[in-house]
Amino acid sequence: MPLDAAAIGKACGGQSQTGDQLCGRELERVRAAMASGVPVTVSCTLKAPLFREVAEELGAGDRVAFAKIRENAGWAAEAAAAGPKMAALLAASAEPTPAPASVSFESQGVALVYGRDEVAIEAGLRLADHLDVTVLLSRPGEVAPPRSGEIPVLKGTVRAATGHLGAFSLTVDDTALPVPSSRRALAFGPARDGATSTCDIVIDLTGFTPLFPAHDLRSGYLRADPRDPAAVERVLFEASHLVGTFDKIRFVDVYAELCAHSRSRITGCTRCLDVCPTGAIAPAGDHVAIDPHICAGCGSCASVCPTGAAAYALPPADALLRRLRTLLGAFHKAGGTAPVVLIHDEAHGAPLIDALARYGDGLPADVLPFPVNEVTQIGPETIAAAFAYGASAVRFLVRARPKHDVAALRRNAARFDAVAQALGYGSGAGDPVVSLIETDDPDALGAALGAGARGTPAPVPSGFMPDGDVRSVLRFAVSEMRHAAPQPTDHVPLDAGAPFGGLDFRAQACTLCHACVGACPTGALADDPDHPRLTFAESACVQCGLCAATCPEDAIGLIPQLDFAAWTAPRRVLKEEEPFDCVTCGKPFGTRSTVERVIGRLRDRHWMFAGQAGEQRIKALMMCDTCRVSHVLTEGFDPHAAQENRPRTSEDYIRARDA
Repeated sequence: MPLDAAAIGKACGGQSQTGDQLCGRELERVRAAMASGVPVTVSCTLKAPLFREVAEELGAGDRVAFAKIRENAGWAAEAAAAGPKMAALLAASAEPTPAPASVSFESQGVALVYGRDEVAIEAGLRLADHLDVTVLLSRPGEVAPPRSGEIPVLKGTVRAATGHLGAFSLTVDDTALPVPSSRRALAFGPARDGATSTCDIVIDLTGFTPLFPAHDLRSGYLRADPRDPAAVERVLFEASHLVGTFDKIRFVDVYAELCAHSRSRITGCTRCLDVCPTGAIAPAGDHVAIDPHICAGCGSCASVCPTGAAAYALPPADALLRRLRTLLGAFHKAGGTAPVVLIHDEAHGAPLIDALARYGDGLPADVLPFPVNEVTQIGPETIAAAFAYGASAVRFLVRARPKHDVAALRRNAARFDAVAQALGYGSGAGDPVVSLIETDDPDALGAALGAGARGTPAPVPSGFMPDGDVRSVLRFAVSEMRHAAPQPTDHVPLDAGAPFGGLDFRAQACTLCHACVGACPTGALADDPDHPRLTFAESACVQCGLCAATCPEDAIGLIPQLDFAAWTAPRRVLKEEEPFDCVTCGKPFGTRSTVERVIGRLRDRHWMFAGQAGEQRIKALMMCDTCRVSHVLTEGFDPHAAQENRPRTSEDYIRARDA
């Protein structure tokens, strides 16, 4: 493949060395570079194990990075023009990525084989040498009794199931033990409902509806069609190895204090609950909790979370954007123009790109592959940042039959394609510049990339450095996308469910009770301790709907939008009124309109506030809480002393009868 050493050196900096066989006869050159004490990037992944071994010998393991420029750039019909792309790939690979935390599973090998016939019994017998097995048969027909009682065989149907590898709990109905005298077919004794079974592993060979949503992503739950012997063999092999301690990445970090799920038992944001495919997310008071043992790492929750309460950790959003910034910055510095960012995963996307390089025309020279753990983890901050950094289009490569639901990704792509079009990043022909490529065929991938529209990149790309929590990164990325846009505009309408927007506020209905302020999780709505006033900061609003659901006067509605003028303006005063000062001490304690409205409704309409005595009680309504207590105690008013208004009791009727 051709190497544009000048473009690579210009964009990457440092010392650039080329060779023909760095993994063979020129290996000593690699050793010398690694022994120099400076960071080293090796532009080959084929022999990465060898290079890592050398790095470990020299104590340089944490200073070595790898970039795949052959399959991603050099092996292509447009290889001669791929110098800027090679420079971008090399520069981005050197960006450090923090290591995520992990959680552990403990499995003692207690297994439940759940089936309906002899296939389950045979599976249990074969696993008995490796696991502590119990077989549970659901609604069995004529099942031949096993020749020996080596493993327990019971009857029952699982009604509910929870848990994960090492911690399953099953509720079983119609549970019964076999009759030992069963001759031609298994007979069972009396049955009962509501039995509970706990186990480490569940092998489901019923062929019925799976026990769990997204069952293929549930650790420790193995399922196969009993009519498919090959599938049963695969499941038995996998089950036999599930004994011991297993580590799993904690894909999502949860920051409960940022969550906008609910306040005071009023539900607000449910975006993560709506998109989680495994049921790993559940309400936990005012926030949600994510079980890391059940989480499959799709990242959909993080991609739709408007506050950053659910943050993907492989890698964190700011680290991911720093790599994107380096990728696009190096591409432009090396002389490239109008790049297309192709976001893909390693499990599906990388092999597809490799096949296109080996057997087809390879990737176009302006397409920059950007690998992530899961494509569904990508949120709007990454799309916005890509355009701010100078991309002309963003493509997501997903499977024709995705492993994870891509509905949330599709919504984010459509939403920010509309934003990009409104800001002038489009091609002018209306073709999408943010879209999904759903294929398992490398030739189809190549055709889609070749025919896909290139938009208008930012005239002067931004170089902002992403830092901070997810919401801060998102807000800054969207602001920079607008600032760098070919045709900046101050207002972009969005669809319902977008993480930005304003309020449809009906001031005449508001009583300034400030219930909405107490419910707002982000501080977008605020009161003033010194004045009856309600203010709003649109840049902080996440459209969770808690304010609208909490408002007792139904004075608030949501308007999903991007209003950049409102973002840069001071807090907007939604409503303010003249305060009412205590007639005794002069301290303001409410709004004049509210106090006067209450007095107007009570005067001459309620016996307690009628006449001369009522005027003294009305005076109490004009006092702050401290003065009001003192006034009531001084007056000595007893609401039960007025005989004409005292409630009638049984004694009253008895006295009247006797009289």
